Amino acid sequence: MNPKGLFIALGLLVVAGGLVLWSNKKADSKKPADTTVKMLTIPDADFQEIREKKVTGEVLDLRREDGKWRITEPAPLAADQDAVGSMVTSLSALNADKVIEDNATDLKPYGLDTPTLDIVITKKDGKTSEVLIGDDVPTGSGAYAKLPGDPRVFTIGSFVKTGLDKKSDDLRDKRLLTFDSDKLTRVELQAKGSAVEFGKNGSNEWQIVKPQPLRADSSQVDSLVGKLKDAKMDLTNPDPDAAKKFGEAPKIATVTVADSSGTQTLEVHKTKDNNYYAKSSAVPGVFKIATDVGDALDKSRDDFRNKKLFDFGFSDPNRVEIKGATYTKSGDKWMSGAKTMDNTSVQNLIDKLREFSATKFVEQGGGDPVLNITVASNGDKRVEKVAVKKQGDRYFAQRENEPSIYEVDGKAVDDIQKAAADVKEAAPEAPAKKK
Repeated sequence: MNPKGLFIALGLLVVAGGLVLWSNKKADSKKPADTTVKMLTIPDADFQEIREKKVTGEVLDLRREDGKWRITEPAPLAADQDAVGSMVTSLSALNADKVIEDNATDLKPYGLDTPTLDIVITKKDGKTSEVLIGDDVPTGSGAYAKLPGDPRVFTIGSFVKTGLDKKSDDLRDKRLLTFDSDKLTRVELQAKGSAVEFGKNGSNEWQIVKPQPLRADSSQVDSLVGKLKDAKMDLTNPDPDAAKKFGEAPKIATVTVADSSGTQTLEVHKTKDNNYYAKSSAVPGVFKIATDVGDALDKSRDDFRNKKLFDFGFSDPNRVEIKGATYTKSGDKWMSGAKTMDNTSVQNLIDKLREFSATKFVEQGGGDPVLNITVASNGDKRVEKVAVKKQGDRYFAQRENEPSIYEVDGKAVDDIQKAAADVKEAAPEAPAKKK
């Protein structure tokens, strides 16, 4: 190659590279600079107290005691830990959108001479940090803010100001019962009929313990506990006549819950127009409560009883005895003696037994024997025996060693008998093809 041509090519390459570099620098120079400025950086765990003074003279004081936040002013109140936690998160890493003035000598134009909010944070070591929030910016997209001792004036987002400008009603614990559901040991409900008390057995399952031991529908009791946990005072639209309406309306339920910290009671009354009002031992006052909470309490003992005849649930049984036949699980096969049974037909019978439920509970019931069923599960650790009888056109079932009498639907009994009759041997395996 001609040396002269080579030098020309190299020169053009250098020029082209320079143009690309210049172009990239030019593009970078057009990128908007990040104007975000950190105003406060405080680890969440260091917060000990937040004192907020408003331009109106109102004071909100929050203090952390034994790891939990409490409202101490304007009145001592339990705090909503999540709501206060959100406030702490905003303050722990408070960022400004931008700096409006580097050295402000007159704070009045920003409303910072008499701030809308004056927030003082006291840390665990006793040191304090303070932030002042003034007027909204003319566009309404934010507010002016300042740190004492710092000559700069910042703007912060309007959502930040909204998240910090709170009243005690915004941050108080609105639960009517403040129990710890993970440590709940007892629930007593006095509603329709006699009082019923729920406790947990060794498997951590709810059972009815009073007025007599009975199987409970754990899902129904859990639903009741969930409604009690969600029972809250309505402070957005408080009813000024709540106490009067509560006093005039009949009581429909009283519930008592017990956890490791003690007991709490909720009394509920229902008005003629189907509104519920409640009074709690945990917080002062009378409050209107949600209809679904009241409905969850307005129930009888039988509403919480387990209507299913078998408890094996979704665990697969290992043995089923019905109508003189015994089916035993061996590996992945069902056997009847030496015979291998058709898995699908046995599973259909198990499904019918799993869903076998009462239509209602009765004080007495008898008649002629129809079925005797035994289901063993959990490696024979749970053995359940149910006897079914027919009297006239009604069917009754009873579990072994239990006083409860279950009235059952005749069709359910027929379906079980048909499923038992349909259990068959497995089809013989096809002979292996000769090679």
